[in-house]
Amino acid sequence: MSVLQAFYQSRLLEAGLDEAGRGCLAGPVVAAAVILPPDADHPLLNDSKKLSETKRILLREWVLTHALAWGIGNASVEEIDEINILNASFLAMHRAVNQLTITPQLLLVDGNRFNAYPAIVHQCVIGGDALFRSIAAASILAKTERDFLMIQMHQQFPAYNWQRNKGYPTIEHRRGITSNGITPHHRRSFNMGVQCQLEW
Repeated sequence: MSVLQAFYQSRLLEAGLDEAGRGCLAGPVVAAAVILPPDADHPLLNDSKKLSETKRILLREWVLTHALAWGIGNASVEEIDEINILNASFLAMHRAVNQLTITPQLLLVDGNRFNAYPAIVHQCVIGGDALFRSIAAASILAKTERDFLMIQMHQQFPAYNWQRNKGYPTIEHRRGITSNGITPHHRRSFNMGVQCQLEW
């Protein structure tokens, strides 16, 4: 059994929502939506940031197998630069909900802000990915999906070592920018010297 709660409430069908990549200098922001059945649980299930890459990949397969429905959406670098990273995160979340094959009655959103999705009520939960199973599951799908995308991009632009830093502003990534400039995958609206908490 995990230490996470099964539901925020039991009356409405919930979908957990989370995103990955907001603090990055490069790559899209990716979001996932997950609806879990009441008895779906895994002893390792937790916020993706608290898990090793090996455990995230294992749990990704568990989520894809056990979820009643799941969806993944993203917002491109161009969209991030046009509408800002916060709104792009909400856009990616909406696109993830669009992919669900079951319509939830409540969106359980990690964080403290969200742009309302048409005809579905939502509840924001700060630190929700460490509290509720559906949000944790969404965080794992979003994180692993984005990591896969960044590893693919690394093949084209190896100078930035995205296969390791996944686009976050590590020293090696910033040095790559200094030596080679930016790529089409870099967010031009971001300060390329910015520092943030690393996630991998």
